Amino acid sequence: MDSTRVNGVDVAQLMATIDAVKGDPELAKFAFRAHTEWQTGAHVRTQIQGFSGVKQEDSSRTQPFVLEGDEPPVLLGSNRGPNAVELLLAGLTACLSVGISYNAAARGITIETMTLDVTGDIDLQGFLGISESVRLGCQEIHIACRIKSPASDQEIADLLDHVQQTSPVTDMVRYPTPVQVRFIRDS
Repeated sequence: MDSTRVNGVDVAQLMATIDAVKGDPELAKFAFRAHTEWQTGAHVRTQIQGFSGVKQEDSSRTQPFVLEGDEPPVLLGSNRGPNAVELLLAGLTACLSVGISYNAAARGITIETMTLDVTGDIDLQGFLGISESVRLGCQEIHIACRIKSPASDQEIADLLDHVQQTSPVTDMVRYPTPVQVRFIRDS
């Protein structure tokens, strides 16, 4: 199998993965996990390590990724990390970046540079319980995607349209995803 790399992506391996999933759709089922511990005030620490996918538990991560979360002082935090909305926005642009890179590679489109700047407009009246008519989450999310590529503007526009339709995190942000929280008493 030829290991041609485009945008840092092994295209042959990408195509082999797609073919494998076409042959066995169960390979595409993943469960990602995170463990968050409240520290104090708005400060939380999240560890991300294991996940399941391709019909097995993954053991490639020998150490967890550790993310600190907090709020800025204006929202009674201590700036020990980004807040949850910022982490979600970072997750959204990370997912789009991966989708753009992979799909561009599959289409033979070279990307020289790419940056995504995101802004989420939110009115905290809903979170603060002041107004029931204000949406709790972002009213709008704006993403500026700057790409330097020899591809035509139309090729990039088609790529971005496709990626928006296939991005898991974009889907979770755009459409309701059931969230279930259950109480377990800590002893």
